Amino acid sequence: MPKDHRPKSETPATEELLKPREAAVELRISFPTIKQWIYRKRIRSIRTAGGHHRIPQSEIDRLLFRTTGRTAPERTMVMRRLSGRNQLVGRIESVQISGLMAEVVISMGEQRITSIITARSAREMNLKPGQTAAALIKATEVMILRV
Repeated sequence: MPKDHRPKSETPATEELLKPREAAVELRISFPTIKQWIYRKRIRSIRTAGGHHRIPQSEIDRLLFRTTGRTAPERTMVMRRLSGRNQLVGRIESVQISGLMAEVVISMGEQRITSIITARSAREMNLKPGQTAAALIKATEVMILRV
């Protein structure tokens, strides 16, 4: 029976589970760091029947932005490469290109945001499902920044 640090009801049965090495790549940290995070319970993991750790995708999404910069000033600099301050970091769920326009859906945990951008922009950024991206919100416009 898998050992989990949270009640079973909080981990959806269909949620993707990643190996620690895969999670480390997603979070842009080293494998030893992710192992330490697991042992210190900084990141939630599920134990397989064989005793191996698996990390739910929701945990990766929860920590995704925090690892963009190691310190608060680094994170501020990452956020301020553009003038837009309202930036939501998530994972690209889908990219639908039709004619001159593209619809990009970004998932941030249970939340989703949809942006309509030019097809050319989507192609130039090589946007694909599963990539990390940020939605930049300025008034009623949403821009996509591949991170």
